[in-house]
Amino acid sequence: MLFLVVFTAGGAFVKDKYLEPWDKSYSDKFEDKRIKLISNGILAASGHNMQPWIIKLDQDKDAFYLYANSDLLTSEVDPFARQTMITQGTFLQYIVVSGQHFGYKVNIDFFPKGQYDEQNLAISMKERPVAKVTISEAKNKESKLYDFMFLPDTNREVYEKTKLTKEQTELFLNLSDEDVKVKTFDDENSLKRLGEYAMKGAEIEANIHRMNEESAKVFRVNEYEKNKYRYGYSFEGQDITGVKKYLMQGLITLIPSMNSEKASSDLYIKSTKTAVENTSAYGMVITKDNSRIGQVKSGMIYSSLVLNAHSLGLVMQPLSQVLEEYPEMKAQYESFHKDYTNKGEIIQMFFRVGRKAKEVPKSMRRDVMDFINK
Repeated sequence: MLFLVVFTAGGAFVKDKYLEPWDKSYSDKFEDKRIKLISNGILAASGHNMQPWIIKLDQDKDAFYLYANSDLLTSEVDPFARQTMITQGTFLQYIVVSGQHFGYKVNIDFFPKGQYDEQNLAISMKERPVAKVTISEAKNKESKLYDFMFLPDTNREVYEKTKLTKEQTELFLNLSDEDVKVKTFDDENSLKRLGEYAMKGAEIEANIHRMNEESAKVFRVNEYEKNKYRYGYSFEGQDITGVKKYLMQGLITLIPSMNSEKASSDLYIKSTKTAVENTSAYGMVITKDNSRIGQVKSGMIYSSLVLNAHSLGLVMQPLSQVLEEYPEMKAQYESFHKDYTNKGEIIQMFFRVGRKAKEVPKSMRRDVMDFINK
């Protein structure tokens, strides 16, 4: 009887509507080609799984505008909304790949109504779109990466102890362009040093109360909350699945004090340590400056990296903590850039990459129509 109460509290008998967008048939229900592509775009990686995208459909049925959702900023860990802008790029690249699959050419015009007013950023985000996306018919379908959009974008688990091959490394490096470059590292000295940066960043963030409070606000403790909000964190992100997931969800729902700040911080540091100890290669996405367009383009490159990694049987995990821009991280941030960049360059993404040792669950996604500004 007790187990039934716990499992019911955790939502064991509730349909997981928050996973519906991952179904490949999900886009079939939409006749509007823009919404069809957008329904795939929302599968892209987003900082803290906030999915901060707003879509305004243009009167031209071949176009739409992408806005950053300033109501979903994570201002403690991302005070300058850099990660939020990268997330706009991850979405746009998924739109490009989805368009290729359905036989469309996707044209992207960045900041068509002007750059943000940085002194009034949240308001400016509501007024000025990140991009205007225009869709036209393409001569040929080209969708080599499309199927890989339906795999989890992040794998936080142990990776196999195998180095990247020369071909894999070259494929990643060739995704660079004149504005954004990709670098990989797999020598022992780099693995040790980058692992230290990853650990230090995690330890600093995990021990700041306001950061933990911000994360706790978007932690969805059970199936009911996941179906209600469909964004943020959940136990799946800690690879807690199956019976154990419903047990944990039920217990935390009934006894919230079990999910203490210290317990969460300790688990986070422990999981980062395990990840670092089981990583054979790291990568970075680096821009020549820190412009908003550069940030968006780096997100597009990152999505290309994720999809190409999947095509090679590899997986990735961002290690963004050392790149966060708040006072407690300042020394690590500056040291990291001094070690790995030239003057003026900015590391937009730092990640681990390797061959997965196990599958991981998919994360929550909102319904596509929730993103459409009516």
